[in-house]
Amino acid sequence: MTLQKKATIVSSSVAVTLVVIKLIVGIISGSVAVLASAIDSGLDLAVSLFNLFAVTNAEKPADEKFNYGRGKIEAIAAVIEGVIITASGIYIFYEAIQKMINAEPVTHLDISIGVMLISILLTGALVMFLNHVANVTQSMVIKSDALHYKTDLLSNAAILVSLAVIYFTEFYLIDAILGILIAVYIVYSAFELIQEGVLVLLDVSLDDEIVQKIKNVIESEPGVTDYHWLKTRKAGNDYFVDVHLVFTPDISLLEAHRIGDNVEAKIKTIDPKADWLINIHLDPYDDSIINEEEHLADKGETNASG
Repeated sequence: MTLQKKATIVSSSVAVTLVVIKLIVGIISGSVAVLASAIDSGLDLAVSLFNLFAVTNAEKPADEKFNYGRGKIEAIAAVIEGVIITASGIYIFYEAIQKMINAEPVTHLDISIGVMLISILLTGALVMFLNHVANVTQSMVIKSDALHYKTDLLSNAAILVSLAVIYFTEFYLIDAILGILIAVYIVYSAFELIQEGVLVLLDVSLDDEIVQKIKNVIESEPGVTDYHWLKTRKAGNDYFVDVHLVFTPDISLLEAHRIGDNVEAKIKTIDPKADWLINIHLDPYDDSIINEEEHLADKGETNASG
């Protein structure tokens, strides 16, 4: 079993535990913050199970139907997770407003505080574990899960503060106020998840820092006189690079190929954790202008026929 799968199973187990505890205590105490946290943990469970499905499929090797693998399933999972988190944030916001209007009291504070302390400890340990897995695997699904549970950790801390304030001051309005703040923060975090997932689905290039390092590798390689059409993208832990390297016309194919292999090997050292898929085209001279003109001509013919 891969580390990614183990991470999703662990997060699902933690979510089940928190859902049961929070839901029981939330109903008994009447705390909208605890109930909101229980609902959020329920969504965490659904998301973690979906992430297990996504990771399992994303790890399948490329085949005749999916020539480049299924890495983008992780991006789809991140978008779906972001939408679910947004929905939970909106619901929490609604419940907090209702609580503020109706001014319902919070009871059973002792057990509610105890539950939130347990929740913080479990969630904190889970966040550290998921962050470790995300750093090792560079999995977008695990990164999303880690960010999601980090949001939960902050939310649980805010809920604990509200319960403590009510316990010592009987200022019940703090429960609704923090519920609203939690909802806003959850929706904000979800937007970042959705944005990242959508960008990957649209084949956004690799980070500027990584692209610059790729350029530095190419520009410092002896024998390469120029380069063009450098394109990058990613899907899950797969990093794709396409580039045309320019040589002198008198270079042998064997030597050009050797230099291309050197460039490829050096690019892979930029991030050893990633799975690099590099496609290098060897040009005996700079044909970028010719290629661009042919590309524009083909594009014009396509538009005309359409």
